[in-house]
Amino acid sequence: NMAAPSAPRPPRPRKEPQPLVIPRSAAEEQRLRLERLMRNPEKTVPIPEKLNEWAPRPPPEFVRDVMGSSAGAGSGEFHVYRHLRRREYQRQDFMDAMAEKQRLDEEFQKKLERNKMVAEEQTAKRRRKRQKLKEKKLQAKKNKLEQKKQEKEPGQSQEQGSSEDDEEDSKEEEEKEDDAEEPSFVMGR
Repeated sequence: NMAAPSAPRPPRPRKEPQPLVIPRSAAEEQRLRLERLMRNPEKTVPIPEKLNEWAPRPPPEFVRDVMGSSAGAGSGEFHVYRHLRRREYQRQDFMDAMAEKQRLDEEFQKKLERNKMVAEEQTAKRRRKRQKLKEKKLQAKKNKLEQKKQEKEPGQSQEQGSSEDDEEDSKEEEEKEDDAEEPSFVMGR
């Protein structure tokens, strides 16, 4: 039973014991978990998949052992009936809960849509207001520039601000000048 003595094993490197840290908050607990995961980055992390929601077994399409209410049922029939009744109540409760959940989801979607419409209306209203202010500022700036031009050159700014009718008058004056019958002076040249 004596085996030949084998070469002595090299001593295992000892891991330093981790200090016991009791998390005081959820954030600290999360930090500790992350630190533990990051100690060995090559190790795969198990990510739990979303569990399927419980659903009752569908009712049978064909019921073979239909119980009647007549006398002569055995002592075990009540338990069979009780299980069937419990399963059917469970199925009905599940259907009611699903209908309620669907109704709440629809209401929530309608509420989201309503809130979105209200927010868009508010945004449009504020956009119009900003646009008006911007236009007012531009108009005030133009008016200010025109006033400065009028102060510098009172005669020339009137000619520049004239309408198309004034331009037609100036053309007529140019034609008269060509005739050389009357000497005329055209402003703005």
